[in-house]
Amino acid sequence: MNVVAKTETGRALDDAFAVARDRLPGKGKIADQRRKAFEAYERLGLPHRRIEDWKYTDLRALMREVLPLAPGPDAAALNRAAAAVKLRAIDGVRRLVLVDGAFAPDLSDLGNLEKGLSIRPLREVLDAGDDGALSAQAFATDTSNPMLALNGAMATDGVVVDVANGTMLTQPLHIVHVASSVTPAAMFTRSLLRLGRDTGVTLVESYLAGEGAKAYQTHDGLIVAIGDNARLDHVRLVEDSIEAFNISSATVSLGAYSHFNTFGLTSGGHVSRYQLTVTCAGEGSNVETNGVNLINGKQHADTTLFMDHAVPHCASREIFRAVVDDRAHSVFQGRIIVRPDAQKTDAKMMTRALLLSDDAEADNKPELEIFADDVTCGHGATTGALDESLLFYMRARGLPEKEAQALLIQAFVGEAIETIASDALREVAIATAQRWLQARA
Repeated sequence: MNVVAKTETGRALDDAFAVARDRLPGKGKIADQRRKAFEAYERLGLPHRRIEDWKYTDLRALMREVLPLAPGPDAAALNRAAAAVKLRAIDGVRRLVLVDGAFAPDLSDLGNLEKGLSIRPLREVLDAGDDGALSAQAFATDTSNPMLALNGAMATDGVVVDVANGTMLTQPLHIVHVASSVTPAAMFTRSLLRLGRDTGVTLVESYLAGEGAKAYQTHDGLIVAIGDNARLDHVRLVEDSIEAFNISSATVSLGAYSHFNTFGLTSGGHVSRYQLTVTCAGEGSNVETNGVNLINGKQHADTTLFMDHAVPHCASREIFRAVVDDRAHSVFQGRIIVRPDAQKTDAKMMTRALLLSDDAEADNKPELEIFADDVTCGHGATTGALDESLLFYMRARGLPEKEAQALLIQAFVGEAIETIASDALREVAIATAQRWLQARA
């Protein structure tokens, strides 16, 4: 096996896997899948700037240490997590809470499940010996994303959600990731969402820190399969501790005539990287991917999108906005691939960054790879500062500078937020953005 030269961090990850192996759920084929996933990670190594997809987020430089795997939460940790969940509670949703990488049934809503909905903790499923189709799907080795491979090797828990054919859920699902350990620790979680034919689901993901949780590392993976003529609306809100690392990946596959609408907002974390891979595997599918980075201080936030048009007659739209203050660094990489057979593809991408200081940095990298000739595709990127004439106009009418800036920033990110289908969740995203604006006032 050709293994790359290891850094001190890489060697520490080897040690962490060796120590954690015996406490990871699943035996037999699942343990074998974990071993293969870790070998795939070792072949690729910790990502660095000489790898094109990671040139702006060099984990060898940014991730100086590997934290030990978080212990199972005790009563005090669960109490801190409960307080954090209550503080960011969303009305009308079904909560599924993961605390320090472990499913917390007492903080979750598993009663009175709608007909056609199944929810199981990943650890419970793996310990029960379900190592057939689920392990093949949830732990399939990804040879292109080293951190997703590492996640598969180390995942301690998550949720497995199945939605039966013809089921339209009326209540959104809310996966809440809470870091509550007061000592620095790492959490590896992986969740699987499988939507049958003719289904409709709304999924919210939140990343929060309990009181006292600061310098932690979150590694999350989400695997989604959307059946034919199904729809998934997805909202992702990252409000980690300002000292935290969040390295997350999601892979989504769409069936024929299905619809995927996703929105992500990152305002927390010291270093974050979210890699979303979407594959239009069925004809006539439709994808809307939208996001916002709101960062300041020395934050580093990377959103990387791979949009794979594999079949004909599919459409995708990408809107991304970044607001960057102080010495923060925002990254957006968006690649649209149109395969040779994907005729009649309609794909467009637009990213804009707003720099609020001379030291702020934004790297926008939209890309098109087109191997079909009957398509409509386009992309664009802009970077600039607040409009001084608009600021002057608003201040001349009595608004303080910070308040005037806040109004212009809200208008700037509003186009992306408005793509959220649910009115209630749109208000939640607006409130999250307003918290960031108030914190910098």
